[in-house]
Amino acid sequence: MKRGLDIVRLTFVAVLVLAIALTAGCAEGNKTKVTETNGGEGASRDSRPVVLVPRADGTLIFEGTSSLIDASHLEDGYVMVKYSGDGRIKMQLTHDDQEPYTYDLPTSGVFQTFPLTSGNGHYTLNIYRNISGDKYAFVDGASFDVILKNEFTPFLHPSQYVDYTEETAAVAHSEVLAQGASDDLDVVKRIYYYVVNNIVYDMDKAKNVPSSYLPDLDDTLHTKRGICFDYAALMTAMLRVQRIPTRLVIGYAGKDYHAWISVYTPETGWIDGIIHFDGKNWVLMDPTFAAGRGLADYIGDGSNYNALFYY
Repeated sequence: MKRGLDIVRLTFVAVLVLAIALTAGCAEGNKTKVTETNGGEGASRDSRPVVLVPRADGTLIFEGTSSLIDASHLEDGYVMVKYSGDGRIKMQLTHDDQEPYTYDLPTSGVFQTFPLTSGNGHYTLNIYRNISGDKYAFVDGASFDVILKNEFTPFLHPSQYVDYTEETAAVAHSEVLAQGASDDLDVVKRIYYYVVNNIVYDMDKAKNVPSSYLPDLDDTLHTKRGICFDYAALMTAMLRVQRIPTRLVIGYAGKDYHAWISVYTPETGWIDGIIHFDGKNWVLMDPTFAAGRGLADYIGDGSNYNALFYY
């Protein structure tokens, strides 16, 4: 689902296309049983979780009328923004000439973390305030050049969409699931199967969730219920703290707006749009569909997936 957003700056009116609506399109249905397997003997992988805490150090800041943009850690793959004004606020983060990433920005005056997932290059960050209906006016902005330490760092930190701290229960549970795993791929397999076998798709939530919805990892872990966004965010967080680069992907599965994940291991490289593990290789990794009604024929070789944004 896409929604229009009008930006008004002096006499110029432009339309921004939002790709943040997650109110529809997640897979529905009953769970499909997947057998969980354990790692082999002699496993030596360290399963202790590592939380890379984002920091607003103030070494590079852009101060606006009601906002503060902290770009102190661009090389680590994130920028931090806080807004202390009022109203309904949107933020857009654009890399070179690519489609902008659009976020809701709280007015709490608390820093939010946004990933620089498009890699090296020039970014523009603009903040807009709602003035009426779907019309938004420019408030503050900044631009900066990014050279990442490596391509994986944006996918190892928490962010607004995948929000966790050292106290998050999902972080501790990742250690339980990864204990005794032989390698990264074994950890991926264990966490994937846990989410698939334990989280039930919440159809009522899917029908009523607002476009500004953000996952609560511990709520999903505790209630064992969620929508596609919850499935993907929970698995992403548990893999990241196990030092496995993981992208939360938003796009289309067929005609449905959907969220899934992509992971990286040295053995496999990036695994995109995957769901089934045959003991050696992954083909189509989508925890919502795996926990759903067995849509392997529909999913096919992944050609029905169209990734739009990576978080």
